[in-house]
Amino acid sequence: MELQRNFFIFIFLFLSFLLWQAWQDRLPTKNKTDNTTTSIFHVNQTKEDKSLITIESDVLRLVVNMYGGDIEEAILLNYKDKLNSSENLKLLETRSDFVYQAQSGLIGKDGPDNSTNNSRPLYFSKKNFFKLSNNKNELRVPITFVGKNGVIYKKIFIIKSGKYDIEIEHNIYNTSNKNIELNIFGQLKQTIKLPQDRDIYSGNFALQTFRGAAYSSMDEKYEKYKFDDISSNKNLNIITQNGWIAMLQQYFVVAWIPEVNSSSNLIYTSYVNNDAAVIGYKSSLINIPLKSRYVIKSKLWIGPEKQQEMAIVAPNLDLTVDYGWLWFLSQPLFKLLSIIHNFVGNWGFSIVLITFLMKAITYPLTKAQYVSMAKMRKLQPKIHELKKNFGYDKAKMSQEMMALYKKEKINPLGGCLPIFIQMPIFLSLYYMLIGSVELRHAPFFLWIKDLSDQDPYYVLPVIMGLTMFFIQKTSPNHISDPLQKKIMNFMPIIFTAFFLWFPSGLVLYYIVSNLVTIIQQKYILSNFEKKQKM
Repeated sequence: MELQRNFFIFIFLFLSFLLWQAWQDRLPTKNKTDNTTTSIFHVNQTKEDKSLITIESDVLRLVVNMYGGDIEEAILLNYKDKLNSSENLKLLETRSDFVYQAQSGLIGKDGPDNSTNNSRPLYFSKKNFFKLSNNKNELRVPITFVGKNGVIYKKIFIIKSGKYDIEIEHNIYNTSNKNIELNIFGQLKQTIKLPQDRDIYSGNFALQTFRGAAYSSMDEKYEKYKFDDISSNKNLNIITQNGWIAMLQQYFVVAWIPEVNSSSNLIYTSYVNNDAAVIGYKSSLINIPLKSRYVIKSKLWIGPEKQQEMAIVAPNLDLTVDYGWLWFLSQPLFKLLSIIHNFVGNWGFSIVLITFLMKAITYPLTKAQYVSMAKMRKLQPKIHELKKNFGYDKAKMSQEMMALYKKEKINPLGGCLPIFIQMPIFLSLYYMLIGSVELRHAPFFLWIKDLSDQDPYYVLPVIMGLTMFFIQKTSPNHISDPLQKKIMNFMPIIFTAFFLWFPSGLVLYYIVSNLVTIIQQKYILSNFEKKQKM
């Protein structure tokens, strides 16, 4: 097998996999569902209804609607909206054509968010702006609502320096003369159709990742749930102890994590207002005796998919960094890349170094590949003789060919094995580049400002095509069929076109890999020729 034919097989399999994955994302999810609508409420305040407060730390700025105490806007202060943009990334926001909110409250017979009221409680705050001081590690922001029955409901937002997990603490002071019953809920609501200014990868199939809901339960450590299923009213209705619910997008996640306790929670989804998906949780019934105080907590992660930090916040939350079915390769590969980055300080050079390392590890396979190719080329006269003598009898021809391979000690599949070893590495790096937030907007040098995005000037894909063309021309070649030769000559052009849309970090990997291959090829074939002459 020639190297260029192997490369053709490799790219064909890779592109077929991407298309298969895109098709899978369109299929319905098989899961425990209930076609009844289980979301808590569907109240929409107008702009005139809003009373807002702002809470700010060193990494987050939150805008809270005092009607219900929902977080209607969350800005990540350490992340830009787009490359070279002066605006910070808005992860949560509320506008006329797009809504993405983190909602929470108390429902049930005595809950102020009871859906039968068709309204949200209006909380009170002493100020409308709160900021974490530089010399403080924690900021507590309380908002208060007093019900008609005299019960005091206090909702406290607790944010910490440098942290993306927010603690939401509900304090219920039952000052009434009877027991009260309620449930706590937390849900995420998002418009399914993205407005044009938010869908930055709409035209690039190679950079698209999963966008939708996800959850963790006792039975499933991590399960994605598509917006298409939610909009089809295939609603989740799962009873579980602990767990979490989330909404995912490339590099960032918002997740509700209920308080860890012995009681059970209901995980649900619903489709509201004919345009928005909801995933949430509802606790089991809470009974609060008269003249007593009850405290229940939950956590809300709003931020980048930082694996180590998320693993501490909640079990399995780090699995939202979705590396696909090759996660067992992508995760250690990313850890290795991070170690290299700690020394060199540049993700692009880290990719270059890890490519050298991968090529060194796979060198024995590469050597076997080129030796096999060289032997096959040398064997062509004998193969042509066999075709002349036994071409009319395919069974006899195959038998004689295998006997010849055995006599010459040639493995006819020796040229294919390295490509199947390299493909998982290539795919793992691909998932790592489009799934690791650390590589978002990571520069290399000169015009390459974002290794996770395509080369804006297509220079790297062209260089990759040239290296592929050089390998094609210098590799041992025994193709005699004119049509096959023509196809092989067009291959560098075809695959250069494919690579135009791939992450520039991935193209960089393949350029370096090809350059190392050229050096290894020359060295291996030179030594082989010397041994043959001896």
